[in-house]
Amino acid sequence: MTQNVAILSLHTSPLSQPGVGDSGGMNVYVREMAAALAHAGSECRVYVRRAQQGLADEVAVEPGVTVVHVDAGPVDLGKEDLHGVVDQFAHGVLADLRRQGRPDVIHANYWLSGVAGHRVKHAVEVPMAVTFHTLARVKAATGDPESDQRAEAEAEVVGCADVIIASCEPEAQQLQTFYNAPPERIELAPPGVEHALFSPGDREGARAALGLGGGPVVLFVGRIQPLKRPLVAVDALAGLARDDARLLVVGGPSGTEGEAESQRLQDRIGAQGLESQVTLVPPRPHHWLSTYYRAADVVLVPSRSESFGLVALEAAASGTPVVAAPVGGLRSIVDHGRTGFLVDDAAAEAFAAHAAALIDNPLLAAETAMNAAERARLYSWAAMARSLRAAYRKVQSRVPVDCA
Repeated sequence: MTQNVAILSLHTSPLSQPGVGDSGGMNVYVREMAAALAHAGSECRVYVRRAQQGLADEVAVEPGVTVVHVDAGPVDLGKEDLHGVVDQFAHGVLADLRRQGRPDVIHANYWLSGVAGHRVKHAVEVPMAVTFHTLARVKAATGDPESDQRAEAEAEVVGCADVIIASCEPEAQQLQTFYNAPPERIELAPPGVEHALFSPGDREGARAALGLGGGPVVLFVGRIQPLKRPLVAVDALAGLARDDARLLVVGGPSGTEGEAESQRLQDRIGAQGLESQVTLVPPRPHHWLSTYYRAADVVLVPSRSESFGLVALEAAASGTPVVAAPVGGLRSIVDHGRTGFLVDDAAAEAFAAHAAALIDNPLLAAETAMNAAERARLYSWAAMARSLRAAYRKVQSRVPVDCA
């Protein structure tokens, strides 16, 4: 059965390159979600805010997926100011829906889109799904406070959503603990990985392609911001105490603290005397990351919070063990001692110790890599699309939530 899905992604576009500005895993998520839904028979219109001049009003990405650019505020508006244009964005979405016809379901991504979706839902009287990606109260609990306005808005969206999509059981529990989300309105739909792209490969070939030598390679992939804790990766490299080891940091500054964190990162590299062993790599197209994953001995994911953790999943699918913080979805992706390691101690020494165990023990590294790739095969975007379509059918058969 064809489902017409209006996907709202106000602050970030699936056409943007991850790792640039506020673009990250959510870009990949929205792009792959829409594509997988289309492959399963849905028609998806993805609504994003026009964030630069010269963009076409509509971009046909592939059959069944169209990105629609909505005018809402100045194109160069900062993320911290986007709440002020939510009504304009919702108005633009509604104008297009009235031309195109009412969708079967709205799927909002992130809290800003959830607020807009709340308005659109009641205007066109269709059910709303929402994926939050990150949650203000969870971030605050782990040392990254967000505004009360955001937390309150998320609570309102939870109260209005017909279905809340959680990426994993830990996120579902967080929604209940921090927002009193009714468990019967939470559906699990884990993100996937493109296995044709992210798969085990020739490490030496990958290193040759990147111009790397033969020593150990540690990899950090993510936006440069305090939440991702890139400084831990630098300190972990120092903890290895190996002159032949290298650290690659792939990503760019993001958010209001991005530039300051980037400077702190460079200062830390200098303070540790690691200038010759750390390479700061600007954001790369998503498909390039497979080469970086294959080249690495270990991938570090020391984030303070993660709703899921696509980097960890992509690394595992590429046959590279992950050493990660035990937060959010990382607890689902990393099976401690089998597919990688979860580090309870936030200190860099603990990350270094686990990375050293993998680097110094080839048999352990090979077994862990094999287990990681096997575990990653359980995740696919097609499976996610099946879960989403089932959730959409369920809410279409129910009386919509009335939050009035």
